[in-house]
Amino acid sequence: MELINIFAFFNLGGPEIIFIMLAILLLFGAKKIPELARGLGKGIREFKDATKEVRDNLEESVNIEEEKKTSAHNNSKTPVK
Repeated sequence: MELINIFAFFNLGGPEIIFIMLAILLLFGAKKIPELARGLGKGIREFKDATKEVRDNLEESVNIEEEKKTSAHNNSKTPVK
């Protein structure tokens, strides 16, 4: 569905897409296209993994900060004898 939205954004119709695919086929050849697609897939996967790792690190640091605040808040409520 996202691919259709991209084509609509650039106002590309059927003939334009076919022309682009033929141009890519002529430029790179039939043997190179699967290799390029694999490389692109690996790059996208590595990017997703890296963004997931960054997101996990941020969430972990936020959780640690919240735990520190709640423990400090709870410690201040305990009565001193």
